[in-house]
Amino acid sequence: MAALIAAASAQADEGMWTIANLPQAVYSQMQAEGFTVPYDGLYNSPNAIKNAVVNFSGYCSGVVVSPDGLVFTNHHCGFEAIRSHSTVEHDYMLNGFYAKTLQDELPNKDMFVSFMVDQKDITAKLDSMGIYRMKASDQETFLDSIENAWSKDVKKNDSTLRLEIKPFYEGNKYYATTYRDFTDLRLVFTIPKSMGKFGGETDNWMWPRQTCDYSVFRIYANPKTNGPAAYSKDNVPYHPASWAPVSLDGYKEGDYAMTIGYPGSTSRYLSSYGIRERRDARNAPRAQVRGVKQEVMQRHMRASEAVRIKYDSKYAQSSNYWKNSIGMNKCIDSVGLIRQKAEFEKKIAAYVDSTGYLKDKLNFQLMARLYGKRFDIIKARTLFSETFFGTNELTRRAVKVHNGMEVKGPKKSKKKQYVAFDDNSDTWDAATDKEVLSVLLKNYREQVDPKYLPDFYKTIDSQFGGDYAKYVDQVWNTSILMQPGAKIYVNKKGFNKDLGVQMGLDITSVMADMVAPLAAIADSIAEQERYLCAAKIRMEQDMPHYSDANFTMRLSYGQVGGYDLGGKPSGYYTDASSIVSKMKAGNRVLDYFAEPVMHQLMDAKDFGPYTDKTTGKMQLCFLTNNDITGGNSGSPVFGSKGQLLGLAFDGNWDSLSNDIFFDKKLGRTICVDVRYMIYLMDKWGHADRLLKEIGVK
Repeated sequence: MAALIAAASAQADEGMWTIANLPQAVYSQMQAEGFTVPYDGLYNSPNAIKNAVVNFSGYCSGVVVSPDGLVFTNHHCGFEAIRSHSTVEHDYMLNGFYAKTLQDELPNKDMFVSFMVDQKDITAKLDSMGIYRMKASDQETFLDSIENAWSKDVKKNDSTLRLEIKPFYEGNKYYATTYRDFTDLRLVFTIPKSMGKFGGETDNWMWPRQTCDYSVFRIYANPKTNGPAAYSKDNVPYHPASWAPVSLDGYKEGDYAMTIGYPGSTSRYLSSYGIRERRDARNAPRAQVRGVKQEVMQRHMRASEAVRIKYDSKYAQSSNYWKNSIGMNKCIDSVGLIRQKAEFEKKIAAYVDSTGYLKDKLNFQLMARLYGKRFDIIKARTLFSETFFGTNELTRRAVKVHNGMEVKGPKKSKKKQYVAFDDNSDTWDAATDKEVLSVLLKNYREQVDPKYLPDFYKTIDSQFGGDYAKYVDQVWNTSILMQPGAKIYVNKKGFNKDLGVQMGLDITSVMADMVAPLAAIADSIAEQERYLCAAKIRMEQDMPHYSDANFTMRLSYGQVGGYDLGGKPSGYYTDASSIVSKMKAGNRVLDYFAEPVMHQLMDAKDFGPYTDKTTGKMQLCFLTNNDITGGNSGSPVFGSKGQLLGLAFDGNWDSLSNDIFFDKKLGRTICVDVRYMIYLMDKWGHADRLLKEIGVK
């Protein structure tokens, strides 16, 4: 036990730990750092902390904070919901929103929260069923069938549950997790974008920060069962058995801090060959294409409020991982990560040779050949997907019409069968989309080998003299795909002659040409990476190991605290005076603009109960050394007693290698202080009913 604790201490603040089987050594280290909640208080008890944490709509995290189902998450996690309810006349994105009554709370299509009910290790069961004797592609089919069968068994006992099976430790283990989903989720409160996204792209992934990155939703339930129900005006607020207590007591440097949430994806066990591919064939081309696309989007958004409302969310999603890719590559190079990994792999190779474990299975020379074989096509595929998928309605429809749309019309008459696109014109602007596609088509040709060009490039050259804008304009204006409400008869003569339909066929054809050679070696690469992970864990068997993130609930622990960068301390919090200074530059830096009322509120002489007792200041954001990644946005930050201190919303520039390498010295999590959140809910929103519900005096 002493050896295990010492091992955990050596990497005390690294790790995305599953809670259902949290290693005792890790819990002991958490206690040593100040955590006072009993072990069962994390997962097993009726009031366990995990019961208050939710998967927010499949891409973020959140926390229940009231007996009537209020949920805190980040503003950027609620971005699309806020945008979808906004119009030029009622711009909730720009002006904020507060539902003064339950009847005013706004329902949201395709949004949900999931509560984790149970998680079990099923590796031995699947092993006995032969999973490790199957090819990786066959394993996927097998797991789908098992998941469907076991889900039916779960639903027999409780129809509100669903079961999900996911691989852990690169497929060396499998866990089955049971969830309860609530699909009636309503927008309750959001501050103006000027504060919810304060600093914008200027400050994204940077410290110091002053962003009040939060929004408030409510879970609604069946009035008879208090369980999940599809949206209905008769539904009532959900009453959870427990929720996270909001604390105004604050924190000080060195205090215990813990995040629990749903980190999306990491690759900490990835080989040096995989990291090189990530840097040069994925991150670099992604950043290049998004930089081109975003310049056009931003110009159109600044010229029109209507366009800004439509593209705010799309731009934010694109720019976030544009900057992430740039920063990650910088971190990979600055710490010499590929070299470090290669040196560690030599140690693993020596261990395999000396012990015989995975002898003749783990083969680094084979791994190098496999990754080298697919490098160019992975890079081309990144450029391809970034060009033709996302932020363009024409290419979305062009591809979708050939891939799985519901066919309507009489079954007996093929000529009368058709597909139709829903009217989603409130989500895109023709002029913006056209210019984005035009510049991306030109950029794609400049970046890839000609063999990866779809055939419609020949049409651009032969019929439009190489003018991409003319081609896009012609397709958009003449294709049936873009005609509102059109019935598209897929078996009718002339269907494939439509320029938009042709474009979709050509894109789909290139996509298929890329998939085939990648599929041929994907199983072999996955197998080698699985062996590498297994060898590392066996070689370091005296140490606890966490699995890579896969959007299942994880715990990360550490402390509140800053970092040192070249002899200059970062500080561990920001205060109101720092945002006032930036706001004064709002006439020069658009991302620092804030309404006059926000200037007044943040320049107050007395912040009352929201003033920190130690510093005497109104604290806005703070740093911890918790281990998070994408998907952790909105994760609650808990103190030593399980009280809510704030929400995680970002990392600093030096944390951008987190997906593949945790920089304990420099990587930090940026959190919004719950007191800052409550202050604006109180003084700007005058949301007295919500404050009372949360229990804040």
